[in-house]
Amino acid sequence: MEQRQAVLVLEDGTTCYGQAFGAIGTTGGEICFNTGMTGYQEVFTDPSYYGQVLIMNNVHIGNYGVKDEDVESDSIKIKGLIGRNLEELFSRRQAKGSLDEYLKKQNIVAIEGVDTRALVAHIRSKGAMNCIISSEILDAEVLKNKLKEVPDMDGLELASVVSTNVAYELGDTNSPIKVAVLDYGTKRNILNCFVERGVHIKVFPAKTSLEELKTFNPAGYFISSGPGDPASMDYAVQTVKDILQEDKPTFGICLGHQLLALANDIPTFKMHHGHRGLNHPVKNILTGRCEITTQNHGFGVDPEAVKNADHIEITHVNLNDSSIEGIRVKGKPAFSVQYHPESTPGPHDSRYLFDDFIQLIKEHNA
Repeated sequence: MEQRQAVLVLEDGTTCYGQAFGAIGTTGGEICFNTGMTGYQEVFTDPSYYGQVLIMNNVHIGNYGVKDEDVESDSIKIKGLIGRNLEELFSRRQAKGSLDEYLKKQNIVAIEGVDTRALVAHIRSKGAMNCIISSEILDAEVLKNKLKEVPDMDGLELASVVSTNVAYELGDTNSPIKVAVLDYGTKRNILNCFVERGVHIKVFPAKTSLEELKTFNPAGYFISSGPGDPASMDYAVQTVKDILQEDKPTFGICLGHQLLALANDIPTFKMHHGHRGLNHPVKNILTGRCEITTQNHGFGVDPEAVKNADHIEITHVNLNDSSIEGIRVKGKPAFSVQYHPESTPGPHDSRYLFDDFIQLIKEHNA
């Protein structure tokens, strides 16, 4: 069946033509790319991707279909999708439907037939920028004007948009270990990693105060991952500062890592094109061991500020570009990592961090 044409226009004027896939319409956001070869459904539903148009590097996306269990939130969070071959036919017997049906159902606009290798190489050279996809407007000049309406990710606060509106509890209510989770866009498998270890967790909305968190009487605090610019989240930085005054075990992942840094007067910055994929090597400085990690972030912690801070210790570094991947606060039971140890999709090399956090809670209680 003949496909409808679609157009992709980048902020620097680069224009690509392809075929429409998923919903028919127009969408825009910051363009980024993921180097993973699998786990596309988990990636699409990761709240940290909110506001972004995603290029999937692998040649075939959709070839094993979709199913309800392969999600990290209740809905697709990306604004749009770009692929070389987005597949309607799928091979997995357990799948409940095709990628095309899935995208249409959730009104996600996509374009396929694009030379994604060339496009990714362009972004790696030029850096992150906004883009627009349309399968209803094919005039590139019109789309360039509409692209001006797409907000810049730098300075954009998105965590409160994807956070839960109502607090909820998971895990064994009789567990001696209780952890308060600040939801800035947490993934389901992060919560699963706590529950699987016998932890009783309560997940709170993004703008919850410390006083309300304390009503749960937690033994520790978790600062979640999420989208947007951490420097725009003054409310969250203050909450993390308040938490640190409690001197209780505190663990942060991704955005949570950046917020822990900001709470200790370490600035963050917008990265050239970010880290997104299932295959980034990270060195644990404390053990000397390397981990292959899953990553998804467009902001980072200022490496020079960390190195010059007497109260912060660097625990992990990225072996590709030496960026800061983990810190801990000296004199406080608080640590964080930039990558995703819950890793769905991806390797399980870093799951030990959840065990470290629980052990820290046990030692602190003792």
